[in-house]
Amino acid sequence: MTLLAALNAADATREVMWNISHSWVMYVLLVPTMLIAGYGVYKQVQKWRSGQPAARFDRPAERIMRVINHVLLQQATLRDRFAGVFHFMLFWGMITLTIATTVVLIQHDFGIEIMKGRFYLYFQSLFVDVLGVLAMLGVAVLAVRRWVLRPKKLVYTDESTWLLVLLFVIMGTGYLLEGWRIAVTNDPWGIWSPAGIIVSKASLAVAGVGTLKTLHLFTWWFHLVIVFGLIAWAPYTKLLHVLTAPLNIYTADLDHGGGTLKQIDFESAQSFGINSLEQFTWKDLLDLDACTECGRCTSVCPANTVGKQLSPRDIILDMQGLLDRSDLASLTGKADGQQPDEYDPAFPIIGATDNLSSDALFECTTCAACVEICPVSIEQLPKIVDMRRFQVMEQAEFPQQMQDAISSLEERGHPFKGTQLSRVDWAAGMDVPLIEDVEAPEVLLWVGCGGALVDRNQKSTRALANLLKKANVNFAILGREETCTGDPARRIGNEFLFETLATQNIETLKTHNIKNVLTSCPHCFNTFRNEYPKLGGNFEVMHHTTYLARLIGEGHLKLDAQATEKIAFHDPCYLGRHNGITDAPRKLLKEVSQQPLVEMEKHGRQSFCCGGGGGMSFVDEPADQRVNQERAKQALATDADTVAVGCPFCTTMMEDGINAVKGDREMAVKDVAEVMWEALEGK
Repeated sequence: MTLLAALNAADATREVMWNISHSWVMYVLLVPTMLIAGYGVYKQVQKWRSGQPAARFDRPAERIMRVINHVLLQQATLRDRFAGVFHFMLFWGMITLTIATTVVLIQHDFGIEIMKGRFYLYFQSLFVDVLGVLAMLGVAVLAVRRWVLRPKKLVYTDESTWLLVLLFVIMGTGYLLEGWRIAVTNDPWGIWSPAGIIVSKASLAVAGVGTLKTLHLFTWWFHLVIVFGLIAWAPYTKLLHVLTAPLNIYTADLDHGGGTLKQIDFESAQSFGINSLEQFTWKDLLDLDACTECGRCTSVCPANTVGKQLSPRDIILDMQGLLDRSDLASLTGKADGQQPDEYDPAFPIIGATDNLSSDALFECTTCAACVEICPVSIEQLPKIVDMRRFQVMEQAEFPQQMQDAISSLEERGHPFKGTQLSRVDWAAGMDVPLIEDVEAPEVLLWVGCGGALVDRNQKSTRALANLLKKANVNFAILGREETCTGDPARRIGNEFLFETLATQNIETLKTHNIKNVLTSCPHCFNTFRNEYPKLGGNFEVMHHTTYLARLIGEGHLKLDAQATEKIAFHDPCYLGRHNGITDAPRKLLKEVSQQPLVEMEKHGRQSFCCGGGGGMSFVDEPADQRVNQERAKQALATDADTVAVGCPFCTTMMEDGINAVKGDREMAVKDVAEVMWEALEGK
């Protein structure tokens, strides 16, 4: 750069479309490019529109913030640090290069002098050059990850390979064009383009100016054809996610993190549950096209982790394949027992592939780890439950032990077939007040099936009741009037039974004029908090960990950290992931032990399931595929003395799992209430 140029940065610019004549041909080629791409997008939009209605455009401010956080800032993508960082580099590099190209065309076509002065130097030259190099680095590393490291969670296709190659070629040829222009024109401002100046000097070392000018002309048109080719092809590939992902994130479930289960209108529904693409909502069908094949959902799926068939990624991709082969304008059906090239969206999807088999669907624990981890807000869990509903309510084909639990719910109001315990046995000798004996209780203690009818968990329930009495809380229980909230029925797939139980409970609570409900079961908590309101049951519901933390904060309970045991906390899925409560139990445990709280590798909203949700606590799993044993191994790896839990189902599953794999190691499993009561008793 000359001294004169350095002193007159305001004059900085360059000739646009240098060395290119007949640039109008570019726009001629652009017409078929956009027609092909537009038709691809149109076909997919028409398929989405064939789905059932879904209200997903309310609360625009919240939705725009989701797009900012998860599209522009890539927050969800960056949870996977390695892949996320390089995807971030590629994402913003491509956006920057696209903006820079648009600026060039605006100046060339409309004569508006944008590319000059400091804007040209700082943005169009330096910033764009650096971001483009980062994008190329991102593509290169992602290619190494795919071709060399080959993580199990990815899907390996020729399409993915070609997309990476084309992106690298497009950016690489762009830098060749920049470098050759700088070399031939002896651009005084070329130093502001670090990649370009390197290409320029390297090229001049091996070729003359005339050769570089010819190469520039040929490569410019080659670059254009590759770019237009990719644009035309993109809507027919997974690159469509550059459009579908932002739309999917914008239309995400705002209330329950993608775990919301749809109600069924039993009076108007022609069938119960879903067994065809056309029965899904348009948002469900959009989900299928938003999938980027990253495999994060399957990598965190507890069932898949222990070797079961269930794979949330492959469920979505298999349905995406069926959607891609469907012709919604002309349904072709199935001929001679063979699946046609064009798939009939009304044709059954359950059993259409191994991944969509009934066996795989009923391996789901409904933990929603797949929904939580998905960077593009795909809602896998509701689709699985919708298909379960069809199997349960239409076909009556689901695991026998789940059938036993459903039968027990129908006959006895709880899912534990064969138990001889009653709803009030746990309170024997404790003088726990029944609802009819208390005129206006501060809270109703909802004990839940797991807290009342499992012998091991009665100790936890007694500890909670003792803590409430110690804090002089005016509480009561329903006793024999209490019945299951319906959570197991709903997750297994019997929506009708869920609504029956829910309606009964809501009426019971309204009869007693109950306003505040306290429960130690996250499944009951989730049902009261997120599902009963849709059926007219609006109650203030608290999980016992948050309520006990409040009692300590208000001075009604006092704990001194006297214990020396090392404690790890297992986050129940329906407390941490489904409802975002992770701090309260940890605050309580810090009040108990002098030792710092130990965290498992997977904790908080990313906790690993105990294996008991979705009706799986009633199923005898294969000995080598037990989710609770996998979680137990993770707990044992912490070297803690005690695993604290906040869920009766987690207590049972974790205790069984640890006993099965601990060997000579000793580790206790206790509800948070048990840990607190033992601390108080020890004073």
